[in-house]
Amino acid sequence: MKKIAKSTGTSSDAASVQSGIEDALQAYETALNASNTDAVLSVFATDAVFMAPNSPSTVGAEAIRAAYDGIFQTITFDTELTVEEVVQVAPNWAFARTSSNGHVIVNAIKQRVPDANHELFILSKEGRDGWKIARYSFATTNPPPR
Repeated sequence: MKKIAKSTGTSSDAASVQSGIEDALQAYETALNASNTDAVLSVFATDAVFMAPNSPSTVGAEAIRAAYDGIFQTITFDTELTVEEVVQVAPNWAFARTSSNGHVIVNAIKQRVPDANHELFILSKEGRDGWKIARYSFATTNPPPR
C-alpha cells in the first residue's frame, strides 16, 4: 500500500489517527489480495455497508461475507491501494479516499485484466478494536469498453 496522504492535523493525535486508519486499509488490501473473506470481515464494522457499482447496498457482516465469498469465487485480486486523503471528522469517525491499481484474474476463464478504482471509506473507531470500515464504496477508473 502506498501512503501519499498527509495527516490532517499537526498533533501526535492526528498522526496516530492516520496511522490507525492506514493499518486498517493495509489489512483490507492484504485480505483482498489473499481472497480471505474472514480477514476482510475483520476490518469491517459489524453493521458496515458495502456499496459496489451496479448493485444494491450490502448491509451487515453476514451480507458482506456472502458478497465477498461471491467476489472471491469470481475474481482474484492483485491490486495496490494508494491512500490519497485521510480526514478525521469527529473523535470516532473519519474518511479515507484511496485509489487502487493492479489486475484481477477472472477465475472462470483464467484471464488477467487491468483493474483500477477510486474508493471512499468511512471509518469508525470501535474502542480497543481500533478503526473499522463502516461504509465503503468504489467506482472503476478504467475507460469504458469500446
